[in-house]
Amino acid sequence: MRLINAGLSLFFLVALAGCASKSDLDYLRFDVEELKTRFPKVEKELGTLRNETKAGLEKNLKGLQTDMETIRRGAADLQANIEAMKVDMQVVAGKLDDAAIAAKKPADELALLREDMVRRLAAVEERLAKLAKELEEQKKAAVAETEKNPETLYQKGLETFRSGDHQKARELLTKFIGLYPAHELVANAHYWLGETYYSEKKYEQAVLEFQEVIKNFPGKEKVAAAMLKQAMAFRELGDVKSARYLFKKLVDDFPAADEAKSARERLKELK
Repeated sequence: MRLINAGLSLFFLVALAGCASKSDLDYLRFDVEELKTRFPKVEKELGTLRNETKAGLEKNLKGLQTDMETIRRGAADLQANIEAMKVDMQVVAGKLDDAAIAAKKPADELALLREDMVRRLAAVEERLAKLAKELEEQKKAAVAETEKNPETLYQKGLETFRSGDHQKARELLTKFIGLYPAHELVANAHYWLGETYYSEKKYEQAVLEFQEVIKNFPGKEKVAAAMLKQAMAFRELGDVKSARYLFKKLVDDFPAADEAKSARERLKELK
């Protein structure tokens, strides 16, 4: 409506001024008529736009109200869950306090038990150390006593050999020979030294020890045994000639000895 009024006002102003030509007035009338025609259409479009805008606003407002209600319900549920969690946490905290109190007593008892066990273990270790010291002293005393008695030292070496400890047996027999070189059992000690080497397949050392018996103690009973084992050691070394010679000499020199019988059988094997 304002547009039409403006057009009419303009028309009258131009007419009053007397400055416009007839063609200008015709154009002006045409524009006014066109404005009159377009105005209802514009009014209708504005009405439609107002209705659509109102409907859209009402719809959006309704949706917003729905969302707000959902948010309020969610907030209420969240608050309820928070309150429930607070209660649960208080219950758990109470249980933890009870558990800590209950656990403290066994821990104290365990500490006391540990201290008692440490004391007992220390006492046991002290007793063991004392017993070990006493045992070592007794061992030293026994060794000293053995060294004072030649026969005991010799027997100790022989028993050690028979138990399989050849190295220790050699140590004892060698000590016996060193302490009592004139003793009647020295020949036997050399023989058993040879046996320790023979048992370990150390045949060259065995030959030398058996030779000590044969050379230095010709009248002793161990000579025949030393000759037999020396011959066997030579055979193990591959010296068949020396082995055969010793077997034959043993048979000739000690025909009645048990070792001679063994030598005869071994001579047959060498042929």
